[in-house]
Amino acid sequence: MDTAERELLEETLRRTMKTNTPGAGLDAALADLGWTEMLAQEPGTAIPLVFRLLGETGVQAPVLNDVVLRSAGAPLKDPPPLPYAGGAWVTWVSDDTAEAGPLDPGLPLRPTEPGHLPAPALAAGRRALGWWLLGSGRAMLTLAREHVLERQQFGRPLASFQALRHRLAETYVALEAAEAVLAAADNDTGSLLAKAVAGRSALTAARHCQQALGGIGFTAEHALHRHVKRALVLDGLLGSTRELTREAGRLLLREDHAPRLVDL
Repeated sequence: MDTAERELLEETLRRTMKTNTPGAGLDAALADLGWTEMLAQEPGTAIPLVFRLLGETGVQAPVLNDVVLRSAGAPLKDPPPLPYAGGAWVTWVSDDTAEAGPLDPGLPLRPTEPGHLPAPALAAGRRALGWWLLGSGRAMLTLAREHVLERQQFGRPLASFQALRHRLAETYVALEAAEAVLAAADNDTGSLLAKAVAGRSALTAARHCQQALGGIGFTAEHALHRHVKRALVLDGLLGSTRELTREAGRLLLREDHAPRLVDL
């Protein structure tokens, strides 16, 4: 796929996500676009693009199930059990009538009995969620940037205040670092680290962008709170940033060396 084809696909996917009902409706629309075929033939292009756009547009579809099931060698049928932070397990149901979670009403995660995910499926799911978290972080940064450029305080644009500039610059650097790690992740350890870095970058974006937006960022009328909730829930899925960081530390102690993500 060349650059022009990729740009056309990205624009088509973005338009599809904005014009279809999140959940089962969007899932059906993505299927009509050939999501399943793209996942099988070009996962390295399809997964980063689709999941990043889910984050940037703030919508959802049960496509994580497809990634996990395909990597596990299972039919794309029943939703698999997914580990969640704190030792819990959930399933991502595709039925729009299912009860959503209390923190993010847009995500239909249902508690379930503990299960098992093969290592390849867990790694693939973590990479996909990492791209989703990256997209959510970018959406929050865009909202904060627009706000500080438009609003004024004491006769000056908010963007002229050094403290806010530093917060948004730190957010930008965190997101760029997460993208670099996600692009380099190609094994179990790399996927673990990529999910942890992406989760940390999204939480950094939530914290700093909330500060930049002030009180308006807490209101239901502004879009920021939806991205913050989404990042908090997705961070816990397949292992939270805190849990994965501890797991990486145990791996380092056990192996007695630090794995190299990128050969320079």
